[in-house]
Amino acid sequence: MKLFLAILMTGILTENFVLSKFLGICPFLGVSKKLNTALGMSTAVIFVMVLSTAVTYPINQYLLVKNGLEYLQTLVFILVIAALVQLVEIALKKFLPALYNSLGIYLPLITTNCAVLGVVLLNIDKGYGFWQSIVNSLGGGLGFMLAMVLFAGVRERLESCEVPKFLQGLPITLIAASLVSVSFLGFTGIVEGMFGS
Repeated sequence: MKLFLAILMTGILTENFVLSKFLGICPFLGVSKKLNTALGMSTAVIFVMVLSTAVTYPINQYLLVKNGLEYLQTLVFILVIAALVQLVEIALKKFLPALYNSLGIYLPLITTNCAVLGVVLLNIDKGYGFWQSIVNSLGGGLGFMLAMVLFAGVRERLESCEVPKFLQGLPITLIAASLVSVSFLGFTGIVEGMFGS
């Protein structure tokens, strides 16, 4: 149980895909302007991360590795992720049309979100078993959500501040993102102290 908790906390805080590994930056910068769209996108990413891990793990173990086809991992994983994103897109369009419209072009971009592919590949690189991979994917998704929600709050706050003209727009957004990223370095010692990882 301690191992699963360590994997979860590491995925959320110290190995955060957005703030530590710089994966998934496109939706991080594009959809984090408002809290509700950041939460919607994050929920969709969590769902796709966990489900893609659950589907790709057995495909990798029992089909690709068993037959010496590991070189096809990236291609197969992208196809699985694309199919799952289509499923999420259809479900959102039917059941949550307002969220579907607010996410716009960023929803199909989950297919090319390198954080989703990254979590699947990192699970293999770390040698995680099935349940460890699921927990790591959940932690990665929750870390993505935490980064999105925090940054949405920062960006909403920036809109009410007087920013010098030469920093307005993307420059101040990138500076704020880097400060949020640096703030997560403080969690490294805490997680290592708690779990000795």
